[in-house]
Amino acid sequence: MESRYQSDLEQLKMTILQMATLAEKALEKSTRALTERNDSLAREVIAEDREIDLLELEVDRHALKLLALDQPKARDLRFIVGSLRIAVELERIGDQAVNIAQRAQLLNSRPPLPRNSSLEELADAALEMLHKVISAFVNQDADSATHVCQMDDNADRLNYRILKDTLAYMANEIPAVEGSVQTIIAARCLERAADQTTNIAESVIFMVKGVNIKHHCQAAKESGH
Repeated sequence: MESRYQSDLEQLKMTILQMATLAEKALEKSTRALTERNDSLAREVIAEDREIDLLELEVDRHALKLLALDQPKARDLRFIVGSLRIAVELERIGDQAVNIAQRAQLLNSRPPLPRNSSLEELADAALEMLHKVISAFVNQDADSATHVCQMDDNADRLNYRILKDTLAYMANEIPAVEGSVQTIIAARCLERAADQTTNIAESVIFMVKGVNIKHHCQAAKESGH
């Protein structure tokens, strides 16, 4: 019985990791589709999103089986509940990647806009956060998860800078308004992906420390739990 229980817990962890790997690839591909004007990558992201959705259902199945049959307690219970939360956020990150890919398709059908270094910086920041939070989950590292929370401020600043600069550009380049709006939407999707990564970090901290810091990730390191 114990062997089956541990095997089911490991399967839950592996399914989360599969989701995380696909979500990270989707976000990376979608940002490349946007910055490199690559329609092929955009189509791949849209077509592959279904696999992330199916894995979320697998996480639900594994978690509910563990809760129903084994009535886990303490850290195992936190791990299962945290995994359910993380799966929701990973699915949403996949959706953000699809939204970015769709923006890329629209932009790629129009004359190119000037290079937006802030957009590229935001994409790098969101991807770095996601990579770090996946590592924090694997290693059950609350300190690394807290660092991911702190990184979100930079993503917010970059998103605001893109909005401000793009609105200023639109005021002087009327023909570029449609493309500029798509850029603003893509930046917002990247910022939301960073927010969702922060939510994953909160769940990792909950798993490890038993502290629910949902919606206020800062200062988690100060907890002695």
